[in-house]
Amino acid sequence: MWQSYKKGFKAWLQLEKSLSENSVEAYLHDVEIFTQFLLVAEMKLTPQEVRIRDLQAFLKWVTGLGMTVASQARIISGLRSFFKYCVVEQICSINPTELLEAPKMQRKLPEVLAFTEIELMINVIDLSTPEGTRNRAIIETMYSCGLRVSEVVNLKLSGLYKDLGFVRVTGKGDKERLVPIGKDALKYIDIYQQSVRPHIPLKKGEEDIIFLNRNGKRLSRVMIFYIIKNLALKAGITKNISPHTFRHSFATHLVEGGADLRAVQEMLGHESITTTEIYTHLDRNFLRETLERFHPAFHS
Repeated sequence: MWQSYKKGFKAWLQLEKSLSENSVEAYLHDVEIFTQFLLVAEMKLTPQEVRIRDLQAFLKWVTGLGMTVASQARIISGLRSFFKYCVVEQICSINPTELLEAPKMQRKLPEVLAFTEIELMINVIDLSTPEGTRNRAIIETMYSCGLRVSEVVNLKLSGLYKDLGFVRVTGKGDKERLVPIGKDALKYIDIYQQSVRPHIPLKKGEEDIIFLNRNGKRLSRVMIFYIIKNLALKAGITKNISPHTFRHSFATHLVEGGADLRAVQEMLGHESITTTEIYTHLDRNFLRETLERFHPAFHS
């Protein structure tokens, strides 16, 4: 009975929503899990007859199967789209998922590097090599500006406003923003620009890219990941870190220092302040640790 609804839903996702084949399959899979539940529970319901209590019973069922909170949230998202389609196509008069609460996702707090650890990584860079000079400029820029790895590899010379102390960054969805850049980062970009970059044979189309590999092409995201892992290893840092760790550290250190959350949001290029608010959680941990270390009541 549900096959015809799924078929219509598939066409709607492809034509109306222009979703990729993978996304379409993922949505259909979510509906398939729900129909499996109806079969197991022997509930012969049409989409029009599904109510919130049925969806709650379904969630209880998938929890019993050992499905993670993230997977449950994904399935609910798929069912929301399905019932939205049913309302649009007048298969249903109401959307039973509207009042359905997704299970609360626990936000995993990311690893953060202390300023001393960042200094350790910087200090193990071999500045006698062209790559070392470039890598120092990259690390300084990442920590100074809190950039995403994709933003670092695509930084342009034409986007550097050295006299103003700003850099123009192209973020998610091709949105541009101006981010302040620190003196140390500018200093090492200058050294790299004057002593290393002129000796690299530029590839066509890469002339404006700041950080290049020895073949004159922009660096890959994987290369940045490798550079950071390698420096952490040399510095004896055992934390599980990635290029994103520098972005988290940048934001955390700002919030710990009392920076305004809106300003941090602007610098990180977050669409929503709720994304930036993760750093207030990190900050609370920091405040707690500070109290425990320095407040006399905690040592009585």
